[in-house]
Amino acid sequence: MSEVPKKRGRLARLRRAAIEIAFIVFLFYANLLMGDFTASRHIKSFEYALTDIVTPINFCIALFSAVLGYFVFENLRRKL
Repeated sequence: MSEVPKKRGRLARLRRAAIEIAFIVFLFYANLLMGDFTASRHIKSFEYALTDIVTPINFCIALFSAVLGYFVFENLRRKL
């Protein structure tokens, strides 16, 4: 009986981590998109802006930053 809550607890923590990391990645890309439009003064199309910012290197940066941010905030959450 005690194994079921442990599994649910782990799954809940993994689900929470995935959601928080995905949200940080979303914020990263939203910031890049807004910066791209601000720099171009809305001359570029939305499609061009998306192809300009959605690159493998940007995804790696977003994922690394999101995981790092998650661990920093999780550590702060546990200390408080």
